[in-house]
Amino acid sequence: MAEPNFPPLPGFIPLKPCFYQDFDEIPEQHRSMCKKMYHLWICGVTNFGLAIIWLLMFTPCSYVCWFRPIYKAFKSDSSFNFMQFFFVFMAQVGISIIQSIGIPGWGVCGWLATISFFSYNIFIALIMLVPTIMFTAVASLSFIALTRIHNFYRGSGASMSKAQEEWTSGAWKNPHVQAAAQQAAMGAAAGAMQGQPSSPQYDDNQM
Repeated sequence: MAEPNFPPLPGFIPLKPCFYQDFDEIPEQHRSMCKKMYHLWICGVTNFGLAIIWLLMFTPCSYVCWFRPIYKAFKSDSSFNFMQFFFVFMAQVGISIIQSIGIPGWGVCGWLATISFFSYNIFIALIMLVPTIMFTAVASLSFIALTRIHNFYRGSGASMSKAQEEWTSGAWKNPHVQAAAQQAAMGAAAGAMQGQPSSPQYDDNQM
């Protein structure tokens, strides 16, 4: 019996390989398909490892890098925070689109990779179809959200020059300045409403 050689573990790990694997022992007519299935398994393991990394690293990063900026942008109408949100979120939308496309060899289960596997194994292709649909949904919803927020941004009077001014003055990170600006804006709006001419009132003696 051949000595186990898989998985190829580093020497410092106190474990030994459990299986023997050699593609030369596979009949030639099945060897190619067997290698493809092995590469698919590697792809799944890689995606699982990347998923753990994404969970531990990208979850807090995405909260800090694009959710907090859009939260503060809506809170204080900050052009700087809008620009920070657009810069980071557009990159995430691009990654989501790439994942949904599924370019072969890129390690993602998108449409191209899923469709190509229907000719090899329908069951595996159906499994790949689940994350493909999820990637597509995330990409579509992200693009719609980005479009709507951009339209709001364009209609709110925000601009790149205003964002640069906020960055230069540092007002974008001062909560007291933000609160004062909000109160001033609300006061100006209330004054404008009070300053509007009211309809004339007549009593019975003037009629």
